[in-house]
Amino acid sequence: MNSPITPTTNDEIRLMIQEAVRSGARSAHRRPTAAQRAAHIAQQVQSAWPSSPVDWHRRACPVGHRIILCGDLGDTTDEMRERLVEWQALGVTHIIDVRIEADDSGFVSRHAPSMGYTWIGVDDDGGHQPDEWFERGVAAARAALEQTDGFVLVHCHMGVNRGPSMGYAIKLALGADPIASLDDIRAGRPIAAILYAEDALDWWGRTTGTDVPMDRLVDWFEQNPVDVGWIVSRIARRRYE
Repeated sequence: MNSPITPTTNDEIRLMIQEAVRSGARSAHRRPTAAQRAAHIAQQVQSAWPSSPVDWHRRACPVGHRIILCGDLGDTTDEMRERLVEWQALGVTHIIDVRIEADDSGFVSRHAPSMGYTWIGVDDDGGHQPDEWFERGVAAARAALEQTDGFVLVHCHMGVNRGPSMGYAIKLALGADPIASLDDIRAGRPIAAILYAEDALDWWGRTTGTDVPMDRLVDWFEQNPVDVGWIVSRIARRRYE
């Protein structure tokens, strides 16, 4: 995973979705299901280690189970408005925002009133995330996915730790394999460090009363390291360039 690629833009992803709809309609004479559209996107959006984390910061990244991971909307009103339009075009019907430092609920309600929005902000302090955080995020995602055939977009600020960790918890709750889910998230969003995955898996095991492969999770992170400091510094430096 060390060869850079040219990033796929949200515009290109949107065209992929549109083509999925057209090709599905031609082959089956009906609109493709959400699962078919998600599979098509996953096949088309091929990911490798990025040339720069900035290329991935605010790129919408499908990771399976109709979950998309991303960074936040943007730094300016115009950028936020444009990205919100992009998210709608991708089929996003609900946003789960896990930043403690910002809340875009008012902005989203003004500019995309049909878009669902859940704010459950926590700090990215490297500690442990509480059970309640995972419970609220999973409940919001379940409800949104049951109500429409659209996508749920989960984001924090950079899309490195909090957002991917919540996305991981959601995938667990939807029945995904704990280790395969890590693969899905890292393949779909290579800058995802998923720092709170252990908290998510521990919460899920206690919630469901099942044994969870914590040792395999620890092994996975040892075998698939990312340089979080480098990722964060490159994205943060973008503000000053």
